[in-house]
Amino acid sequence: MKTTLSDGTEIHCIKKPEVRMLDHHVEGYLQHGIHIKDSDVVFDVGANVGVFGVRALQKAENVRVFCFEPIPEIADALRENAALHGQGRMTVLQEGVSSDIGEARFTYFPNAPALSTAHPEQWDNNPGAFKEAVKSTMKNPPESMRWMRWIPTAFSGLLAGYLVKGRHEVTCKLTTISEIIKTYDINRIDLMKIDCEGAEWDTLTGIGDENWSKINSFVIEVHDDNGRLERVKNLLLERGFIRQVVEQEEGLENSKMYNLFALR
Repeated sequence: MKTTLSDGTEIHCIKKPEVRMLDHHVEGYLQHGIHIKDSDVVFDVGANVGVFGVRALQKAENVRVFCFEPIPEIADALRENAALHGQGRMTVLQEGVSSDIGEARFTYFPNAPALSTAHPEQWDNNPGAFKEAVKSTMKNPPESMRWMRWIPTAFSGLLAGYLVKGRHEVTCKLTTISEIIKTYDINRIDLMKIDCEGAEWDTLTGIGDENWSKINSFVIEVHDDNGRLERVKNLLLERGFIRQVVEQEEGLENSKMYNLFALR
């Protein structure tokens, strides 16, 4: 199906409300020195249906985007958006990104495709955190969905239950950043956006020592389990990304989800 974003941009999607939420979410990525310029190469790890990729193409001329999305149903919508907006500059890879090439079991949430993950334990082990995330979304929706603010937050538990209903596992291919760089002969990545529901550490460890110097900036959603945020910050610092900003989106102050912006 198709929907229209706030500025009139048409986009293929699975769930219309979710794609509007995603558009609201990705607006916050381009700050703290993160910019997209003419002819930039952008990697979108955890692309979902490609909202960030489409927005990246709109930001400047001749931008090239590599979009990674392992779940078949989501990747189908992503390919439709690449055909609609990409003009050959949006490459879709139906693979998850990890530390090694292979396969993994992903949990797919048909009612909330953006939550699909190879690490469902981050929610299963703490169902209260998921309910709180839903509640924060209800309190801080995009302007086009401001009606959500009128829904009593007491209903957050029911909504959370609906979102995870029908979940099931699918087997998906895994690749590494290093493998993609080699396959496509990429000599630079101007921006790497990573939002892959708990697999951010595996993504970073699959870059390969020889490729770190090719990357200029990161925006990473980090799930801070077992000190992961500090480990990611230190890894990037060791690799020369000395300009770092960590923030939480409005409403997520009680969660373990952070956005990390890093530049050389």
